[in-house]
Amino acid sequence: MTHQTSAEAGNVRPRSAAQPLPVYGFGGRLSADFPSQVIIDSTELCNLACVHCAHPTFKKSDLYAGRTLDPDLNAKAIDEIASAGKERCQYIRYTGEGEPLIHPRIFDMLSYAVQHSGTTVTITTNGTLHKGNRLEKLMATGLHVVDISIDAFTPEVYAKIRVNGDLNQTRENVLRLLQLSKAPGCHTKIVVSYIEQPANQHETDAFEKFWKDNGADYVIVRRLHSNAGALVNLADEIREKTSAPARRPCLYPWERITLNPRGLLAFCPVDWVQGSVIGDFRETSIAETWRGEKYQQLRQAHLDNQFANHSFCGQCPDWAQTRWPTQGRSYADMVQEFKDRE
Repeated sequence: MTHQTSAEAGNVRPRSAAQPLPVYGFGGRLSADFPSQVIIDSTELCNLACVHCAHPTFKKSDLYAGRTLDPDLNAKAIDEIASAGKERCQYIRYTGEGEPLIHPRIFDMLSYAVQHSGTTVTITTNGTLHKGNRLEKLMATGLHVVDISIDAFTPEVYAKIRVNGDLNQTRENVLRLLQLSKAPGCHTKIVVSYIEQPANQHETDAFEKFWKDNGADYVIVRRLHSNAGALVNLADEIREKTSAPARRPCLYPWERITLNPRGLLAFCPVDWVQGSVIGDFRETSIAETWRGEKYQQLRQAHLDNQFANHSFCGQCPDWAQTRWPTQGRSYADMVQEFKDRE
């Protein structure tokens, strides 16, 4: 049971002009042939209105339509991961714009992924939608990792951060998941995660201790990010702490691709304005998109720190919140450690 400050939201000290430029690019777990991480965003729907998330604003925009991913596209992605992504795709993550467990076919989709992908399958959920036998159905899919975002230790703080949620119910659900995960023959790891922010930073240590004491396989403490600039005030704060001339490439174009509820492939997992869409999955493949000209141009823009033709990335300050494999621990390290223990 380990505490992790996630690379997805970990601060890296900006490079000064006197420091040598690190080498960024493919190597190790980062493959030029196929993304090491495939994010499957199953739905735009969410039952909470978290203050650190852009979903409440997104829900009021013209871009929102309450979409859910076509299960056939989920199957297409899984089949490609099993073939073109074999030994290259480190893991699949069901997470994104909404709460994955709202999707009416989510258990079938997860089961298909576990049975056919040939790689690790994880889900990130808010842990609230577990009435009846849904916890048992979730575990029956055979998922390798269930990551529950909680973000508070006391009900009062939880109510402020995870608006519309009830910590007592969520905690009961997670404790039940932990109990189910200890059953003979079960290999599912239970992870709890926490985005540290002004409203909860006084509870971080208590949160970590509680979930370690109750058997969580991993406790992740993430640092706050701006949702790719969508949280404008926070984005401005992050920009003030970083220096544009010292900007380094964001890891994402070398690590991951997202299949969103519209059936589109995108390079950013927190794109609330459709600024990172790079292809229609109904008309292309993950591998073709990953190796294609648009991704190559995007990577070069990051290497050159020139974003005239990539305004979505140019305005985003969250490059400073990602770590490359040589710069510190990440979610990918946790997944690999779980694999190594098997």
